[in-house]
Amino acid sequence: MIALSLAEIAGILGGELRLTGADTAATVVDGSVDTDSREMTAGSIFVAKPGETTDGHRFVGAAAEAGAVLAIVEHPVDVEVSQIVVADAVQALADLAKAVVARVRDAGSLRIVGITGSNGKTTTKNLLARILQDEGETVAPIRSYNNEVGAPLTMLRVTDTTRFLISEFGAAGAGSIARLAGLVEPDVAVVLMVGLAHAGGFGGIEATARAKSELVLSARAGGTAVLNIDDPRVWAMRDIADERGMTTVAFGQAPDADVRAEDIAVSADGTSCTVIRGDERLSLHLQVLGAHHVSNALAAIAAAGVLGVPAATAIARLETVEVAERWRMQPMGNERVRIINDAYNASPDSMAAALRTLAQITGPDERTVAVLGAMSELGESAGEEHDRIGLLAVRLNIQRIVVVGAEARRLYLAAVGEGSWDSEAVHLPDQEAAFEYLKNELRDGDRVLVKSSNSVGLRHLGDRLGELFS
Repeated sequence: MIALSLAEIAGILGGELRLTGADTAATVVDGSVDTDSREMTAGSIFVAKPGETTDGHRFVGAAAEAGAVLAIVEHPVDVEVSQIVVADAVQALADLAKAVVARVRDAGSLRIVGITGSNGKTTTKNLLARILQDEGETVAPIRSYNNEVGAPLTMLRVTDTTRFLISEFGAAGAGSIARLAGLVEPDVAVVLMVGLAHAGGFGGIEATARAKSELVLSARAGGTAVLNIDDPRVWAMRDIADERGMTTVAFGQAPDADVRAEDIAVSADGTSCTVIRGDERLSLHLQVLGAHHVSNALAAIAAAGVLGVPAATAIARLETVEVAERWRMQPMGNERVRIINDAYNASPDSMAAALRTLAQITGPDERTVAVLGAMSELGESAGEEHDRIGLLAVRLNIQRIVVVGAEARRLYLAAVGEGSWDSEAVHLPDQEAAFEYLKNELRDGDRVLVKSSNSVGLRHLGDRLGELFS
């Protein structure tokens, strides 16, 4: 974080400053900010956030012992560390992030990119960060820091020398992206796609589209909207951009996209295509598996272009990326048994894309194995969407379909009903049962996809299989 005095921070937060030891109102802090006492280092600021299962105020002492010099709290704590007492610690975190980013932006050349979409946010964020990091100091979220806590924590990592801030925005409900994006008003707003991920919490896909459009509404007037022309709900957001005096850059496979792809090919070695931008035709070979990642790469190239990075330069940097993120199409195992651990998140769109990738990268003498768990937060459409994935797996000729957990049983039944029987499809109650089954079932030449929503936890099963066959 940038250097601020305790008095300045208290003023930003509208809180009561309680000093300890040798601290004065003029004492300056510039350490990291976090809500996890285990992440504290010398000079850090600890935000005591109340939680559903525990209360951050219980860990103020541990934070101080680890090096924290300031605690932002909702009530005074009997610990020898200076404290600022606020009404709402999470709101205070947002207020501090907004003020810090504004100061850095006003003082220098900071450019801000906001990214949202039902799928692909984290991958696109990582691809764009790889492109920009060679241009100057770049701050991007770790993992999926895209909610009311993670997004401000990322923002607070900016310094006086930061050139680019990439913010990833997830939608917890109507208005959540507007609140988070409104803290920084991105210069570039990237909208990837509108799908059924979390649609159950929004009341349907149209409500999801309205939630994603909040990023364009909250971006800096006169900035740039980078929109997926292949998704009609995203492309419709150009009307919002026009109303706000923003430039629109289209990416996708449509012929009139500003940055588009042709000749997409997927193999076990990665994903290739031709990128067309203006008069340029450039070859791109991503080490990241899956045709669906071409769209993410196009978005990153388009956003980087807005920030002045030539397409050829962006592509050269993208080709160095080996894994988009842990548990996202992550290759594991060995040449005999390859594991693709893609179980950090799952929606109908990403599940279908992963299954298609599995089918595409498996040779004629190899066997496809899909280890699938439930897709969460689909609301009333959950049953129908699990049916659809079961049918797709069979139609793609996935040779072994291993369904894990009671919540995914309908996927299994759909696969059996479509013709995957006689042990081609099995249903197992939990991860342990699945591991015991798979360690005996998998054989040389198998190509194994592990896919589920994060809450199901199959990513840990994927890790175990990857280690077993390493």
